[in-house]
Amino acid sequence: MFVTDIRKEFYEVVVNQRVALFVSPDIDALCACKVLQALFHCDQVQYTLVPVAGWQDLGTAFMEHKEQYQYFVLINCGANVDLLETLQPEEDSVFFICDTHRPVDVVNVYNDTQIKLLIKQDDDLGVPSYDDIFRDDEEDEEAGDDSGNESDGSAEPSGKRRRYDEDALERRIERQRARREWEARRREILFDYEQYEFHGTSAALVMFELAWVMSKDTKDMLWWSVIGVTDQWVHDKIPHMKYVTDIATLQRHVSRHNHRNEDEENSLSIDCMRITFEYDLRLVLYQHWSLYESICNSCYTSCSFKLWSINGQKKLQEFLADMGLPLKQVRQKFNSMDMTIKENLREVIEESANKFSMKDIRVQTFAVHFGFKNRFLASDVVHAAAALLENVERDETPTDNFIKALDCLSRSNLERLHLGIALAKKKLKAIQQTVASCICTNLILSQGPFLYCHLLEGTPDVKLFSKPLALTLLCKYLLKAFVCSTRNKRCKILPLIMAAPLDVEKGTVIVLGIPPESETSDKKNFFGRAFEKAAESTSSRTLHDHFDTSVIELKMEDRGKFLDALIALLS
Repeated sequence: MFVTDIRKEFYEVVVNQRVALFVSPDIDALCACKVLQALFHCDQVQYTLVPVAGWQDLGTAFMEHKEQYQYFVLINCGANVDLLETLQPEEDSVFFICDTHRPVDVVNVYNDTQIKLLIKQDDDLGVPSYDDIFRDDEEDEEAGDDSGNESDGSAEPSGKRRRYDEDALERRIERQRARREWEARRREILFDYEQYEFHGTSAALVMFELAWVMSKDTKDMLWWSVIGVTDQWVHDKIPHMKYVTDIATLQRHVSRHNHRNEDEENSLSIDCMRITFEYDLRLVLYQHWSLYESICNSCYTSCSFKLWSINGQKKLQEFLADMGLPLKQVRQKFNSMDMTIKENLREVIEESANKFSMKDIRVQTFAVHFGFKNRFLASDVVHAAAALLENVERDETPTDNFIKALDCLSRSNLERLHLGIALAKKKLKAIQQTVASCICTNLILSQGPFLYCHLLEGTPDVKLFSKPLALTLLCKYLLKAFVCSTRNKRCKILPLIMAAPLDVEKGTVIVLGIPPESETSDKKNFFGRAFEKAAESTSSRTLHDHFDTSVIELKMEDRGKFLDALIALLS
């Protein structure tokens, strides 16, 4: 059931208990986890933190902890399946689920005792009404009573009994017909409700609002919630309007916190943390890179210029010339650029970008200042944390990477954040090169109802793209680049399915589907359902283990029949 008073029905329940905290490996979940950890530290709540990468992990973690714990908090996992069916818990276990995945499973919505959903009601949930989905089987019992009456009335004349039997039979047939109609309608309602996967309000923002309601919110918590919302925007999980609305909510909180520190008596020392609302450039990591590298490796500018072509490179040179910035300045690290250039750099870039029909070069976001030296945009931190979370350079366990990504969000660990930024640069370069080679070698094929691209084993950096967040970024970037470069109007409105090698020894690939590219899109993804149906109808060996249903693992040999089934299903 939905929790209406999060403080009373969630926090005050767990505050004197031991809690098991299951956290999914995405940046929004990490931020929500940081906020909740900070609250737990305030109130000295004992908890165990367990990273869970998929449904199998969640099942294992639950089996290990179910004896010691009664209360479980699930962050960004568990809402979109029937959790009691999946985990088979004891009757006294209680699950608090703070999850952005939609649609929420109807059994979770209508379970009053064990499932408590920490989900904002103002999201467009569209949950079907109880009577449309569940019905009591009392009618069936009545049907049984009717048939049992035959033997009792043996003293009655036979003509009367026959007429009575006919009435009972008609009633039963009528009931069965009504039940069949109800079941058909139920299937239809559930299909409409569960057809598309999408994301709701950031979990970090929900947790921050809990802290705010209890007057325990700090600037650190506010910054984590900013990163959570920015993560949804960077990884294309929410529509642009939803992002703008959430940013406006956060802006009010930022003003409130900054206002507290304006008066003379409570003024902060200069090395403290300061969050500011910015209308900044859509250039990734530009303050930690050279301007030239950032323009080349940002999805927005790279696709606008078509940098994978010779004409695109010429266009970029024209753009730099139009800004009137010396190449020497543009190619050196941003920190080392002349102060005179940096002062009005954003305005200069925006002015030139408008001439090159890049109207949206600036976007609403937040920056954080730690003292004089360190300034980070929210998107910088998202890229750095994602790179640490999915680091493939050293053979470290997913749990080690999870802890490092969690650490880089603390302001006491700036070294780790800088390490994450260095990894993010490598990742963005790899994405840029992969996109260029896919476009130039025509690896994107139109399969009818969708576009398809398969990265072959042996492609540079292919190991990086066996991870869902990196593959999502590549997929989004590749589709945008393809839409910019193709002349085929029909292909511009198609979704994209991408496959990348996962485990060569087992012969598996990771498959991901994303909705069509458009600024106004609602980001609803129908591939989760389609993948299930296609795998079922062809008996393909697939593993639907990710919390995002649009990411699956598939045996290499079954790829052909699986794609054929998808084409037939979506045509």
